[in-house]
Amino acid sequence: MAYIEKSIHVEKPLRTVYDQWTQFEEFPRFMEGVKEVRQLDDRHLHWRAEIAGKDEAWEAEITHQEPDSRIAWRNTSGPYNAGLVTFQPDEAGARVTLRIDYEPQGLVEKIGDALGFVSRRVEGDLERFKRFIEERDDATGAWRGEINAHPSTGQF
Repeated sequence: MAYIEKSIHVEKPLRTVYDQWTQFEEFPRFMEGVKEVRQLDDRHLHWRAEIAGKDEAWEAEITHQEPDSRIAWRNTSGPYNAGLVTFQPDEAGARVTLRIDYEPQGLVEKIGDALGFVSRRVEGDLERFKRFIEERDDATGAWRGEINAHPSTGQF
C-alpha cells in the first residue's frame, strides 16, 4: 500500500475553505482526472475518474466529518483508497492537509507511483483547489453536518 500527504496554505477563512471542500460534486473543477462525483446521501459518494488512462468508478463512504476540522473517507467498491483531509487555521487563512492511502493496480499504476506521478497530481489538485476558492468571494455551498462513527460498526 502507498500513501501521499501534502499540505497547502489557502488565503481564505478556515470556514470558507472547509465549506468549499464539502462540495464534493465540484471536485471535477479542480481535480485532474476526476470526471464526476455524485453525493448519494450525507455519507456516500459515487466517483468516476481516469486513472492511468483507464476509466474507473467506485463508491466511497465518509467515515468521519467534523466541521472546520476534518473529513475522513474510505472506498466501499472499486480500487482501494482511503484518506483524511484536515483544516487548521494559520496566518491569514487556513492550512489544508490531504492524506490519501491507495493501492496501485497493475504495472502502469505501479510505475507511475514509483515515478511520483500520484504525488504530483495530488499537489496539483491542492494548488487548483487553492486558486478555485481564492478566486471566489464565498464557497459554492456548505454542509455543516457531523459524522462521528459508522452506524452499524461504531468505527470511523
